[in-house]
Amino acid sequence: MPTANIASVMGHGILSYEESAKLAHHSVAMQAVQDLRDAKTVPGGLRLHQYANLYFHARNPMLSVRRDHDVCVLRVSTQVLALNGTVITDQNAASKYVRFYAPSQWQLLDFDDIFARTWTHPDDQIREWRHSSRKCAEVLVPHRVLPNMIVGAYARDAGAAERMTQQGFVRPIEINPDFFFK
Repeated sequence: MPTANIASVMGHGILSYEESAKLAHHSVAMQAVQDLRDAKTVPGGLRLHQYANLYFHARNPMLSVRRDHDVCVLRVSTQVLALNGTVITDQNAASKYVRFYAPSQWQLLDFDDIFARTWTHPDDQIREWRHSSRKCAEVLVPHRVLPNMIVGAYARDAGAAERMTQQGFVRPIEINPDFFFK
């Protein structure tokens, strides 16, 4: 999450792409990926852009690409998995090969790959593509994650934590440069 959005997040929650478009905000979204997401609907559910999307593990290819931005990682209660309409994915929801599951089907996800330190496989390009997509497995919550579901955050350094506090973040903040590839 861009640190500049913290005040909004503490007031409105973590919003879907569609809901966030109604508010002034900073984005780290990649347009090519957003174009794919815009064209996708969750089977039996909403359009992908109508879900607030959360990664199972923040240290992933998306954060790697955006590592030079002023971002933080928000920690969200696992109670979001019990919210009506929540869906989980086995890889990036924009992927052509993604599978959508009910949260009760969590055991179908490859958590070894999702929580692996790295997704690179220099000797096997196909394996690397598959792994990088699995690293971005998601929890999709309809429309928004309410602020009371945010239980803490990770910041890259003390300066980032201070900027979050100045924006009104009152939950615990842990300094963890490793999440941010430092």
